[in-house]
Amino acid sequence: MADENTTVSDLSDLNTLAVDTPDAPTAPAAPTMPLREQILDAQGRAYATGRRKDAVARVWIKPGTGKVTVNGKDQEVYFARPTLRLVINQPFSISEREGQYDVVATVKGGGLSGQAGAVKHGISQALTRFEPALRGTVKAAGFLTRDSRVVERKKYGRAKARRSFQFSKR
Repeated sequence: MADENTTVSDLSDLNTLAVDTPDAPTAPAAPTMPLREQILDAQGRAYATGRRKDAVARVWIKPGTGKVTVNGKDQEVYFARPTLRLVINQPFSISEREGQYDVVATVKGGGLSGQAGAVKHGISQALTRFEPALRGTVKAAGFLTRDSRVVERKKYGRAKARRSFQFSKR
């Protein structure tokens, strides 16, 4: 090691030799996840189940004009609040697929907010089954994960889950 004299020009020569030789080891390509298969039923629809709080939604999507039907009613009638309709359309907007799929959903249990969350979860799952390439986009937005937050149960000796009865000194 002490016998060798290395200068900056010697190092630059080594760098050009390493680039010119085709036998130089290259960095392995980043392993890509295997693409999942498209899962469709006999009518060409993708099915998924969505859950949120106490609500459970069964969702079917197929290519169409963007019509959303919930329990046999149009989405504007069933979800009257614009915020709930916005929640339902989030998976389509994040994947840039607005107006490309028709959605038919049946929802049971819970309130309107939980039902909208359940439909959103179901649409996200069904969208990844219809177009597996969208899975990364939808998963990064957090739409494939079931929101596990539920109402805390009422405890005995308390007014609600955590609130105690009003204290009376006398």
